[in-house]
Amino acid sequence: MMMNVSALASAKTMVYVSNADSRDIYVMELSQSDGSASLVEKVATGGTVMPLAVSPDRRFLYASLRSLPYSVSSFAIDRQSGKLSLLSTVPLADNMANLATDKTGRFLLAASYTGNKISINPIADKGDVGAQPLAVIPTREKAHAIATDPANTYLFASSLGGDVILQYRFDASSGQVTPNVPPYVETRQGAGPRHFVFDRRARFVYGTNELDGSLNTYRYDAGSGVLTLQASVSLRPKDFQGAALAPADLHLTPDGRFLYASERTSSTLTGFAVDPDNGALTLIGTFPTETQPRGFNIDPGGRYLLAVGQKSNRMSSYAIDQNSGALRLLHQYDMGANPNWIEIVDLP
Repeated sequence: MMMNVSALASAKTMVYVSNADSRDIYVMELSQSDGSASLVEKVATGGTVMPLAVSPDRRFLYASLRSLPYSVSSFAIDRQSGKLSLLSTVPLADNMANLATDKTGRFLLAASYTGNKISINPIADKGDVGAQPLAVIPTREKAHAIATDPANTYLFASSLGGDVILQYRFDASSGQVTPNVPPYVETRQGAGPRHFVFDRRARFVYGTNELDGSLNTYRYDAGSGVLTLQASVSLRPKDFQGAALAPADLHLTPDGRFLYASERTSSTLTGFAVDPDNGALTLIGTFPTETQPRGFNIDPGGRYLLAVGQKSNRMSSYAIDQNSGALRLLHQYDMGANPNWIEIVDLP
């Protein structure tokens, strides 16, 4: 179905970057014609801000504030300009390293690396997070990432210090979770599971391991909500002789053809082609990027990748070759202090 001309002309792609140490969020507009980004506004957060999450309907943005008092700020996203309006700031159960919503947008999920726990808070119809958590659940050491599966029936959380990804049943009506059977899938000892993503058909899950520099592929049984480790590859760049690696973020292109992971010690992005049948990864290449790339993201059209460097205080924009998946540097921009997370959404 073709989009009408007026709708196409009014559509915008917005970029939200959290800058931890300057305590602000940069709101930018991404040009779909050349991958450039223009600053729309800077929004002060009043706290050390990392990370961000966007509601499924793209109407609200949530920001974890990791300085005392630990809290979350809820923002409304203007449907025309992409600007942010603060709705509320309420306490969270701890210092939260990762935020997500469930697939309905009715629950905020959070994982605490320093507090060894996950939490679930209600989200009101107007988009603001409720101050009283529905659940606070102790985990193994250093919980890091949290998300429901695409069907919103199971919830997963990585425990970096426990070398497991925890598996829960998720009740989308109440927001409550119960341990699945089995309650976790183990990684290699000392791997340190960090971030993970589901493929678009919910057949495979990919996860970075911070401590041993690897990337795991899991087969996913959507009926039982159980992960099974299938393969593991190294993210060490060829000829890199540096210290231990520290992978961080990872994202699939919307069509599921390419997977990218950031590695902070070598300051690189590694790309893989994804086999559509068995989920296997084939190396595309390793691409230098901003210094210490904790966070990056891919636009909803799958044409551009944006990466920020915690130590360079900049953002790089890359074109994604639609045939090979190779990255080509297009633009670089100064950010605030310690940029760490990127969310990209299409409006309206």
